[in-house]
Amino acid sequence: MPNTNDSHAATEATAATPASGPAVPTRPASAAGTWLLGGDLPVHRMGFGAMRLPGRTWEGPAGDPRTARAVLRRAVELGVNHIDTAAFYFYKDLAANTFIREALHPYPDDLVIATKVGPDRDPDHNWLGAAGPAKLKDDVHRNLRELGVDHLDLVYLRFLGEDGPGDGRFEALAELREQGLIRHLGVSNATPAQLAEARAVAPVAAVQNRFSPGHHDPEAQAMIALCARQGIAYVPFFPLGGAGAPHLAGLRAVADRHGVTAAQVTLAWSLSVSPAMLAIPGTSSPAHLEENVAAAALRLDAADLAELPAD
Repeated sequence: MPNTNDSHAATEATAATPASGPAVPTRPASAAGTWLLGGDLPVHRMGFGAMRLPGRTWEGPAGDPRTARAVLRRAVELGVNHIDTAAFYFYKDLAANTFIREALHPYPDDLVIATKVGPDRDPDHNWLGAAGPAKLKDDVHRNLRELGVDHLDLVYLRFLGEDGPGDGRFEALAELREQGLIRHLGVSNATPAQLAEARAVAPVAAVQNRFSPGHHDPEAQAMIALCARQGIAYVPFFPLGGAGAPHLAGLRAVADRHGVTAAQVTLAWSLSVSPAMLAIPGTSSPAHLEENVAAAALRLDAADLAELPAD
């Protein structure tokens, strides 16, 4: 389904002023507009990624549970209604799914929680290989238990290189969808061929691939355009590049002109690339959360975009 608002729509937004940066409405996550996920789930285009809540990196240090829960509650207060997680987002005994349930259950009626299956990590944090159909089903049930829900709004099958949706893997998730345990399906780290293969099995509501000012090669651009044509959301992971906003001169110049941070410009630029783009910046910092969500209201004009990576 097409997006309900274009990339400049703002249901509750006031445009940024050069001196003060993005204005902050009551629910600023709504300021970038809304996308109908799968054609029936309205989500604000500024969301939240839970990966960094258990630990700053995959190897730690550990996050603070109280702060993690506070960040999640504050995200919802700011209008975030799309949270991205996975059962393999954990560090030692700390897990993103657990934090989400502790902080937000019972969940707001409009909250959409997306999760991923495919790879997994053992208790020592070692990555395991691609999961087969039976393991994928087990992982879906694990997410259901950890999140305390009777169905999952969106489940991505995350690919590892060439493993793809074949060998009954996407079919296994489609079967759970038919059973009502999954509402919508997505693919992650996918090529156009893998997306087409998955869509031949069941509808695909979202693609989660890498995209940022430092990682916007022609293949990524082609996938974004393909998603927009087909009514599929494009949800970039590492929207800030994976280690904070990239050090690009144009970013700094635009940020200085608007009185905002380079990270905010990066997020605003990503949202401007396509109406199908949904942002899910992750953080374990309340201050960074506020900053990220406020970027939904930042409007970049033609002069700004001319200094940033071409879309």
